Amino acid sequence: MKLLLSVLKRTYTPAVCTSRRRCVSSGGSGLLRRRDETLVVGSSRELVQRLGSQVEVRTGFITEEEEGALMREVEPGLKKKRYEFDHWDDAIHGYRETERERWGEACEEILSRVRSVAFPEGSPLLGPVHVLDLDKTGYIKPHIDSVKFCGSTIAGLCLLSDSIMRLVKEDATNEWLDLLLPRYSLYILRDQARYNFTHEILKDEESVFNGQKVPRLRRISIICRNLSG
Repeated sequence: MKLLLSVLKRTYTPAVCTSRRRCVSSGGSGLLRRRDETLVVGSSRELVQRLGSQVEVRTGFITEEEEGALMREVEPGLKKKRYEFDHWDDAIHGYRETERERWGEACEEILSRVRSVAFPEGSPLLGPVHVLDLDKTGYIKPHIDSVKFCGSTIAGLCLLSDSIMRLVKEDATNEWLDLLLPRYSLYILRDQARYNFTHEILKDEESVFNGQKVPRLRRISIICRNLSG
């Protein structure tokens, strides 16, 4: 899937404007220990509020057992591939990926739950589900997905590791949000957050959220998208 890469040079000051969501322990790096935890920080309160309905993180969306079921389906195919460190459009470093159209019953139930909360009823969805495996040293550079291939909404399950997703306004790089994505969580990006902001997954050495280090391990995301138009 073609990605429109937008590499940006910028400096981020500690964020003080936050959005808080109810959450449970991540079971991953141990970062989340309180039930009421900040999951979104931004360059301004106005930006956090403006994008509040377009940026969503649902912690504890899947259980450890459900993560295991998903891993048993995707791991055999991923093991046949090598991690790549030179993506064809330079958007991803240290990754392997695949697509799946058919899932076992347990995994199909999980994906149906994703679709029901992330997309409007009856919304046409992109058929194959994208599976992206990032090595511990891997990361995703700032980019905006091509409108030729997918629509206004993307939803991704976060497996194996906590991580940080950064959104930066394409034409105003001083406007940004950082999203804490705990293991077992579901993130959803819609509309402006999808196409007016680049998104990226930070590398381990840059993985700091609101002043706290978030160790990045191997990370798998299982991604659903709707169709454009």
